[in-house]
Amino acid sequence: MSPQPVPSGDFPETIDGVLESLDHIVSDARQQGRRLGYFAALYRRVTARVKDGIAAGEFEDGERMQRLDVVFANRYLEALRRFQNGTSPTKCWQVAFRASTSWQLLILQHLLLGMNAHINLDLGIAAVAATSPEQLPELKNDFFAINRILSELLDDVQERLNRVSPGLKWLDKVGGRVDEAVMNFSIGIARDQAWAFAQQLAALNVEERQRHVEARDRDIAALAHRIRSPGPLLTLAAFVIRLFENGNVGEVLDVLS
Repeated sequence: MSPQPVPSGDFPETIDGVLESLDHIVSDARQQGRRLGYFAALYRRVTARVKDGIAAGEFEDGERMQRLDVVFANRYLEALRRFQNGTSPTKCWQVAFRASTSWQLLILQHLLLGMNAHINLDLGIAAVAATSPEQLPELKNDFFAINRILSELLDDVQERLNRVSPGLKWLDKVGGRVDEAVMNFSIGIARDQAWAFAQQLAALNVEERQRHVEARDRDIAALAHRIRSPGPLLTLAAFVIRLFENGNVGEVLDVLS
């Protein structure tokens, strides 16, 4: 019987529900030894931090932020459910999920593939879905407040990655701090682009939005392929580093969690 990483039934309607779904995915991945859980483990930590931020009053509108968080998370959960059910998620998620079966990729690459699809495609769509075209500008400050939260987590994520992938520092010599540069791109530049994408979608009608989303998905899927295969030199360097990574999925999940 194939594993079911997302519970059947409706998608979560609260952040607590999102956390439960992510816990289920991580638990399933640990039991099955599936790298599919790497991104879910990281995403679970980010979601928990956002929940804490809402409770602490760190956002201008906590209720709106919770709505955005849930709509955003459900984009990922729906894509994962589609993949597990044998139907097609968006192209960029398809690349990420298929890559999860590859043992040759770095843990970092698995994380970046998830971040690429979720931030570069899903976030802009979720921002529009969680509000209205007229109210979207009011979301901007809280939208970018997430950057601060992600920046807080970045150093800790880097330290955790170094524990399971000690050879990552070798990438610095090959690509000029490739690991941090790509992660900062995914968190910084990608969020800027996600906001611009949301603004573009808000100005379109339903049919135009669909075409724009499909075009964006193709572009982000192309970027996903570059993350998976970043060129001969980096691919070779990454493969050598991968040989020294912790290959025990459960242990990696424990560290990332």
